[in-house]
Amino acid sequence: MDDILKGLRAAAEPTRLRILGLCAHAELTVSDLCDVLGQSQPRISRHLKLLVEANLLQRNQEGPWAWYRLPEGGAGSEIARLIVDLLPPEDRRHSMDLERLESISEGWATRVADYFRQHAGDWEHIRALHTDQERVDKELMAALSGRPIASLLDIGTGAGHVLLLLAAQVPAAIGIDRSREMLQVARHNLFRAGHRHCQVRQADMMTLPFDKESFDAVTLNMVLHFADRPDAVLGEAARVLRPGGQLVVVDFATHELVALREEQAHRWLGFGDSQIADWYRKAGLVPSRPRHLTGGELTVVLWSARRPANDAIASAPASPRKRNAKTTKTAAPKGRSA
Repeated sequence: MDDILKGLRAAAEPTRLRILGLCAHAELTVSDLCDVLGQSQPRISRHLKLLVEANLLQRNQEGPWAWYRLPEGGAGSEIARLIVDLLPPEDRRHSMDLERLESISEGWATRVADYFRQHAGDWEHIRALHTDQERVDKELMAALSGRPIASLLDIGTGAGHVLLLLAAQVPAAIGIDRSREMLQVARHNLFRAGHRHCQVRQADMMTLPFDKESFDAVTLNMVLHFADRPDAVLGEAARVLRPGGQLVVVDFATHELVALREEQAHRWLGFGDSQIADWYRKAGLVPSRPRHLTGGELTVVLWSARRPANDAIASAPASPRKRNAKTTKTAAPKGRSA
C-alpha cells in the first residue's frame, strides 16, 4: 500500500506526468528532457530524483551521463506503466512532447549518420570477407528459436544489431558495450524501431553488471575475437545464464588474415571448434554441434551451448528433510548501475 501511495504522489504533478510519458517511449538524459519540456536542468533533475525515489523511473549512469527509463520490474514499474497508459493521446501537451521528442531524434540520427560515415569503410571491408550477413542473421535466429526466451543479453551489442534482429522473439533484452558512441547509435536505432522493451548499458564483457542466472539467452556476435581472454568472457557469460539457458557465439573460424590485427584491432585470428568447446565445458556448459557458414575468405561459425537445466539443483546442498524438493527461479533480470 505504501509503495502505491508513494508512486501516486510522485506522479501527481504535470511535469512529472509528462516525463513519465516521454520515458515510456525512449531512454533519455536530463539534457534531452530539458530540450523537450523547455525547462531548466535543476528543475528537471529535481523531478527525476522524486520519480526515481518512488521507483517510477530507473536511472542508469554511464560516465558523466545518466539515462532514465521506465523500470523493468517491481511495483513501481506496474504503477508507472498504468499511469502512462492512462495518458490521453489527444492531450495537447502530451502530443506536443512526443512531436518534440521525434524532432530531437533527428539530431540523434545526424550523429549516428556521422559516426557510421567515419567507420563505414572498416565495416564494409569486414563484411566483404565473409558470407552474406542475412544468412548469418537467419542462422542466429534459428539457433535461438528452440524454446521461449524471457530475457536476452547481447554482449558487445555495438549498434544494437542483435537486439533489433531478435526483438520480436523476446519480451525483454539488454545490450552492453564499452563504447558510449556505439550505445548512442543503438539507442537511436531501438527508438526508431519502437522496441521499448530493449535497452542498452555501458559495461565491460569481462565484468558483467548482472547477478548470476539472470538471462535465458546470451549472445556474442562478432565480439570474441577482440577479447584478451575469450575463455574468461565465456565464463562470465555462463555465470549470468539461467539453468537451461543458451549461449551463442558468432565469430570467425581460425584464419590467416594477419592484417586484421593491425587494421581492425582483432586480438584473435578466429577460433577452432575444439577450442570453443573446451572453453564451454570449463564454464559448465554443454556445447552443441557448430554451424559453419562458408563464403569468402573468412568462415563464420555459430557455436552454441546450454547450461544444464538441473545445474542450480545439482550444485545446491540438499536439505535433509527436502532432498526431493524442486526449485524454480522466477526472478526477472537484475542489474546494478554502471
